[in-house]
Amino acid sequence: MKLIVGLGNPGSRYTKTRHNVGFMIIDALFEKLAHEGLSSPELSKKFNAVIAGGMVQGEKVFLVKPMTYMNNSGQSVGLIAHFYKIPAEDIIVIHDDKDIALGEIKMQKDRGHGGHNGIRSITEHLKTKDFHRVRVGIKSKNEKRMEDTSRFVLGKFSLFEKPLLGEVIKQSVKNLQEMLNCSHSK
Repeated sequence: MKLIVGLGNPGSRYTKTRHNVGFMIIDALFEKLAHEGLSSPELSKKFNAVIAGGMVQGEKVFLVKPMTYMNNSGQSVGLIAHFYKIPAEDIIVIHDDKDIALGEIKMQKDRGHGGHNGIRSITEHLKTKDFHRVRVGIKSKNEKRMEDTSRFVLGKFSLFEKPLLGEVIKQSVKNLQEMLNCSHSK
């Protein structure tokens, strides 16, 4: 069983912001996997998250967007992981990273939160950092834009950044599909 979580903030105000790149990737992954028989994404009040689930390559998979706001993402992730008894090593969390250039993706496991409050919350609720992370770079080439971190991450991508964002989303989806195929072949 796999739990794939995209981090972001709920509400139209945040829809296309840098901090919501995890939500964007989950949406794109759902589009790619919908033909596999995933349920339509629905809000679960029990878990305070939008969830789609089903069998992918013979394995049960949940795609999740926590509705707790970024800083409390661990509440939803912890509830789902404990309810379905999903071990941390079968959890993949997709999130923005302001220290990585836009266009770059780093896939890691068992790392510290690096100042990311969503990851900090998940680590606290799971009581481990032994989960997979897909760190999606959002760093601007213009350092001045990044001086106010909160304003930067809650800002939208520029017209010039959108094509690169599209490529990053496609590559992330491809990487996630490969991770699912690899875990199935074990």
